[in-house]
Amino acid sequence: MSFFLEMHGITKTFPGVKALNRVDLQLARGEVHVLAGENGAGKSTLMKIMTGVYKADPGGVIKVDGQEVTIKDPVHARTLGVSIIYQELAVVNNLTVAENIYLAREPLNNLGMIDVRKMNADAAAVLAELEMNLDPARLVGGLSIGQKQMVEIARAISYRSKLIIMDEPTASLSHHEATTLMRMVKKLTAQNIGVVYISHRLDEIFEIGDRVTVLRDGMTVDSRPIAEMTREILIRKMVDREMSQLFGEHASHASDQILMSVKGLGLKRPTVQGARVSDVSFDLHKGEVLGFFGLVGSGRTEIMEMIFGSRASVGTISIDGKTVTIREPSQAIEQGIGFVTEDRKELGLVLGMSVRENFSLTHLSDYCKMDVVNRKRETNACVQYIKSLGIKTPSPEQKVLNLSGGNQQKVVIAKWVARRPRILIVDEPTRGIDVGAKAEVHTLLNKLASEGMSIIVVSSDLPEVLAISDRVVVLKEGRITGVLSRADATQERVMLAATG
Repeated sequence: MSFFLEMHGITKTFPGVKALNRVDLQLARGEVHVLAGENGAGKSTLMKIMTGVYKADPGGVIKVDGQEVTIKDPVHARTLGVSIIYQELAVVNNLTVAENIYLAREPLNNLGMIDVRKMNADAAAVLAELEMNLDPARLVGGLSIGQKQMVEIARAISYRSKLIIMDEPTASLSHHEATTLMRMVKKLTAQNIGVVYISHRLDEIFEIGDRVTVLRDGMTVDSRPIAEMTREILIRKMVDREMSQLFGEHASHASDQILMSVKGLGLKRPTVQGARVSDVSFDLHKGEVLGFFGLVGSGRTEIMEMIFGSRASVGTISIDGKTVTIREPSQAIEQGIGFVTEDRKELGLVLGMSVRENFSLTHLSDYCKMDVVNRKRETNACVQYIKSLGIKTPSPEQKVLNLSGGNQQKVVIAKWVARRPRILIVDEPTRGIDVGAKAEVHTLLNKLASEGMSIIVVSSDLPEVLAISDRVVVLKEGRITGVLSRADATQERVMLAATG
C-alpha cells in the first residue's frame, strides 16, 4: 500500500516532559485511520505536528506523497493537502456559510471587491459535492453544532484537502447529527480523501474505522486493521489494563429513604427554545445513583437547571419530606445540592485560574477568618482532594487550562464534593474524556454514593447510564415516559421509551 503521509521516529519534548517518543504513523488516502489513546497519550501533539502548529524534535522524518518535508506552519500544511477540524469549532457566527468556507481567501471581482455571487456559487458547488443541504447565504450563527461542523468539512474540501483530521467530531452532536457525520466521512473516503479520526467512543471507532493506531504515554503501542482489533484488546492497549479492571461490578447503595421528591416540575415560561418541560415527578433515594436519559431536546438539562434554581419553574421540590423554595442557585446550594454542569469549560471552571482557586470557589468561606483566606488550609484541603480523586496535576497551582479533560472534570467534581452536598447532579460526566478517565469518574461517583450521597447522572451516552445507574428515568419532549429499575433497563426498552 502507498501512503499519502508518513511519520517516522517523531519525538516532541516540552520543558520537563517528553510528549512524543519516536512515534510512527502511516496514513493512506481513501481510508479512515483511527487514532486512539487516553488523554495525555500524545494524540493532540502528534496532530499539531502534522498540521504545522508544532515542530518535531530533530531526528524524525515526515513524508508527503513519498517526499520528505518539513511542515512549517498550518498554511503550509494546507498547501500540502492536510486540514484539521478541531473539537472546538473555528467558525464565525456572524458570517454566512459561504464567507466561513472562503474566509481570508474570498474571490474578488475586477474592482478588487469581494465577488459575493461567485463565492456563493463556489460554496454551493462544494456543499453539493458532499450532498450538504445548506444555504450558502445563511448566517452560521443560526446553525446547529452538527451543521457548523459540516461547514468546517466543506471548508477543508474547498482547500482540495487529501487528508482531513477530525478531533472528537461527535462529542457535542446528537445521535442524528452523529449519524449524518458518519455518512459524510464515508463520502469523503469514497472521493479518495483520507480521514484521521480521533474519538473516545468505542462504538464509533469500530463502525467507521479501517485502521487504528494506539498511542500510550507518547509512544506507538499498536497499529493494525480495525478488523483485527477487539474492544478488549483496544482498551488494554490504551490503558495497559484489562476492561474488567476498569469497570467493576455495579454495587447499589440506595436505601429505602426518599431524600428528594419532585412533583409537577415544569418550565415557568415555556419558549420555543429548548424542551417544553412539564409535569415531571420523581423521587431520589439516599445513596442512589439515578440516571436520566433522553434524546436531544428531551429536556434533561432543563430539568436539572430548574432543580438547581438557574431556570424558572413551577411545581414543588421536597427534601426530607419538607417543601423547599429554590428560585436561584444559592438557595439550592443552601439545601445541599451541587451541580456539575455539562459544559465544564464554559460553566464549570475558570480556565485561567489554578486548580486550587477553582477547587475552593464553592466553599472559600471554609478557609476564611475575618475575611482573610488561610492559604495554607486551602492548599492542604486541595492537595487532599487531588490525592483522593486521583487528579493528575504537577501542583495545586497548575492552571486548569493545562489539564486533560478527565482531570478538569475531576476538579469540577472536587469543588462540589468538598462542600459535602447531600445531592450531586452530574450532567454529561464523561463527555470528551477517554475510557480510563471515564472509568475513574464512574468509580468516584459510586464511592460517593456508598458514603450516602445521592447522585443524579444525566447523559446522552446510553451505555454509561445503564452501567452506573440504580434506576433510569427516560424523557421524551419534556415529559417522563418511563422509570426503569436496573434489572429492567435494557438498551431496547430505554430507547423505546425515549422515541416511542
